[in-house]
Amino acid sequence: MIGSKQDRNSLRQSGPSVPTAKALIQIRDLRKSFGSHAVLRGFSLTLYEQENLVIVGKSGSGKSVLLKCIVKLDKPDSGELFVLGKNVPQLSKEEMDILRADIGFLFQGSALYDSMTVRENLEFPLRRHQDRIRDENMDELIEQALHNVGLSHAIDLMPEELSGGMKRRVALARAVILRPKIILYDEPSSGLDPITSREISKLILNIQNIYKTASLIITHDIDFGKSIANRFIVLRDGIDYATGTYNDLVESTDPNIKAFFNYE
Repeated sequence: MIGSKQDRNSLRQSGPSVPTAKALIQIRDLRKSFGSHAVLRGFSLTLYEQENLVIVGKSGSGKSVLLKCIVKLDKPDSGELFVLGKNVPQLSKEEMDILRADIGFLFQGSALYDSMTVRENLEFPLRRHQDRIRDENMDELIEQALHNVGLSHAIDLMPEELSGGMKRRVALARAVILRPKIILYDEPSSGLDPITSREISKLILNIQNIYKTASLIITHDIDFGKSIANRFIVLRDGIDYATGTYNDLVESTDPNIKAFFNYE
């Protein structure tokens, strides 16, 4: 059981099933406030290579702020934040641009460019980082990325011609086309029907297998998270309130954890 403070502390310190795995993101005591409103109040996590780490928390708990801090769209007030060994708050704009090429980002709502075809949406990051693809054929990279999400036939369609699930697949193809080491997912199942949501969860696992990525995933959908997570973190009161596998957390007697994991 995971009801006591001591139990929660042991969960907060737990690591992956493979203890020798390399840490790709390391966050310690991260704090971020907006005016007098403290959002992150000492949040910590470690993301290991080839791990899917799912973060759950109430709306407004700071999940999206955390992702923005990782890619330096927001700057934390204090704490440590290392991505691929780089001290993110201290990086210059140019250094951060290089690091972002190793971080895929699946935005909530997909965020495709409406005026571009599917092909052009996937070309965009390739053209920005041509040094990463070198002698590789751009068309072949696009075709491979679309094949891996089951959308080879949609290469010349416009976003308005795609369903919500297809848009999410294209956004996922764009997120992985530079072969990043890390992918950040912001509510990947949001707005999707249950069948399409399950398809996206299978794609995330497929992408993890093909590209050997590590993923940090924000979701409100525990069933979705359960299908892809190696570990969960409960973000509550601005801290990593509990960390563990689904089986760890579903057995908790703590009412703040039960609110997420014993919901039936």
